Amino acid sequence: MLFTRLPQLNAHYFKFPFTKLNKSFHLHKPIFPFSPMASPSPSQSPIRVSSFSTNSPNTFSSKRVGTHNGSFHCDEALGCFMIRLTNRFFGAEIVRSRDPKVLEALDAVLDVGGVYDPSTDRYDHHQKGFGEVFGYGFNTKLSSAGLVYKHFGLEIIAKEVQLDESHPDVMRLYLAIYKSFMEAIDAIDNGINQYDTDQPPKYVNNTHLSSRVGKFNLDWIDPDQSSEKENEAFQRAMALAGSEFLDNVRFHAKSWLPARSIVMECLAARHTVDPSGEIMVLDRFCPWKLHLFELEQEMKIEPSIKYVLYQDERAKQWRVQAVSLAPDRFESRKALPAQWRGLRDDELSNEARIPGCVFIHMSGFIGGNHSFEGALAMARAALTL
Repeated sequence: MLFTRLPQLNAHYFKFPFTKLNKSFHLHKPIFPFSPMASPSPSQSPIRVSSFSTNSPNTFSSKRVGTHNGSFHCDEALGCFMIRLTNRFFGAEIVRSRDPKVLEALDAVLDVGGVYDPSTDRYDHHQKGFGEVFGYGFNTKLSSAGLVYKHFGLEIIAKEVQLDESHPDVMRLYLAIYKSFMEAIDAIDNGINQYDTDQPPKYVNNTHLSSRVGKFNLDWIDPDQSSEKENEAFQRAMALAGSEFLDNVRFHAKSWLPARSIVMECLAARHTVDPSGEIMVLDRFCPWKLHLFELEQEMKIEPSIKYVLYQDERAKQWRVQAVSLAPDRFESRKALPAQWRGLRDDELSNEARIPGCVFIHMSGFIGGNHSFEGALAMARAALTL
């Protein structure tokens, strides 16, 4: 069975015994997430990642968290996973029901009940008049997962990275994870299109997390349509959504945050590379694109960066990469010169009048040179062409 193989896929193992109660079904074994220790950040204090493994309870929690039974979506699966990581609801029993009397007696209710009231831990988003958003410049209407993240995300992240909730890195992670992971789940669940256009999409994408979670719902041709089978499917949905959430937190803590410090330092030094301020050199390679766009706005960088230079350690060469118009765009702010594109080696060096050239991609978004000096000369020449 797929569920029993989840630990081999670096997901989190759930095995909930079920108890039938007036057509409500209960999942009540605590979860034990795990993760390796995070790599130290090059700036500030090192961040350690624990995923609560040392705090896992040895007994069932007395708290009970409700969501609806029947077909499920990513938002309540993830919301149930996240809320069980908090101090208040750690390892809580999950009760799946639409019975108002059952829901009324629970400690928290997600995605059902028609009430959003954090003071009573009610987190539904389907009721008329609901328009809660995350804030901080984000305007997408929240799903149940977004509501849980809004109210408990700082606590969850602070535990994960073993820092105080007031630490500035916790807030940076909180905002970055909403932008890169949570907001899409909110938008998809609320039926919000990614683009403002009436044009049909050029291709179908059924590989995103919300789609994959939805595929855990029972197939109509499955002869076993029992509530027990449905709840087993919900376990797998929680495990998948939860594992990807924690993987996202770990990536941002261990990779994204240290890279941000590197890009910030290199941006600050841009005028020492070229007087134009339009060329940035990474003194060590790291994921830089998202940071560059955000930091340009924060640091009020003007003019914008046109080319980024970095060393390709495997090829022992230097790369010149044109910065795209936006993180999700293929077009460049200033592509490498058209007359260089598609050329290689001596032919390119002769055309550019720069020794050591290796290649220029046909689209002009990237090129290479054997030396740093050659790569810098290519970038400087490209600014003028």
